[in-house]
Amino acid sequence: MSFHEFLHVLWHGTHDTLRLLPFLFLTYLLMEILEHKAGDRTRGMIARAGRLGPLFGALLGLVPQCGFSAVAAGLFAARIVTPGTVLAVFLATSDEMLPVLLGAGIPLPRVLAILAIKLVIAALCGFATDLLLHRYIQAPHVEEFCDEEHCHCEQGVWRSALHHTWQIGLFVLVVNLVLSFVLEFVGTEALASLVGGIPVLGESVAALVGLVPNCAASVAIATLYTNGVISGGVMLSGLLTGAGAGLLVLFRTNRHLVQNLLFVLALFLLGVLFGSVLELSGFLGLFAL
Repeated sequence: MSFHEFLHVLWHGTHDTLRLLPFLFLTYLLMEILEHKAGDRTRGMIARAGRLGPLFGALLGLVPQCGFSAVAAGLFAARIVTPGTVLAVFLATSDEMLPVLLGAGIPLPRVLAILAIKLVIAALCGFATDLLLHRYIQAPHVEEFCDEEHCHCEQGVWRSALHHTWQIGLFVLVVNLVLSFVLEFVGTEALASLVGGIPVLGESVAALVGLVPNCAASVAIATLYTNGVISGGVMLSGLLTGAGAGLLVLFRTNRHLVQNLLFVLALFLLGVLFGSVLELSGFLGLFAL
């Protein structure tokens, strides 16, 4: 690797983290304000709004930005949003898919159809999750987050939010840099060969690639689709699991490891399931290039 390539990879990993920092800061600032300023009435409103959380989460996840998945993960760690809401955001998140598809000249109606499919899948899975886990869903309780994370609340909402942002941002930066260097050595061509060379297991491979918490995964999957290397079903599997930096923030902020692993497992299984079913049904043949 040349020095120029080294700097390019270094900037790529750093840039991914810098884009996330404003979302992280706003997330922690919101939680600090809720803890210091919000009364029981406001928290009750949040709890009631949680019933429609999966729908709103799915809509936010469609925005071409991985920051919302990080926000959802942080809010779930504080038990402000439900598991179904987080899952809906994760499933709907596509990171860089939208600009890649539009930039490649994919017709707008086809792009909107792909987004609609992701929206429906994400919202339905989110509602189903909350329905199944309704007995275990806790009411919003922001103080627990503060106690567990040792946020030094006496510093004030702004300093405490900055403290959290610095901690999580540093963790995400390290992971992003490692992933950027790994992906640079693997290369998009090798990834294309791996996914395209296993037609039966293509959805599973794409789903695993989508779990990589880096925007390069969504770029690679969307690019392979626009180049005709992978089918619509394989693409959908990879994009459904592509939660961006959300998984990183989840593992860093939520102390329940089993819960975090269950989110990863659910993303993978749902990605493979829906990608395979839609592919076998022939429905996604409408999106063939």
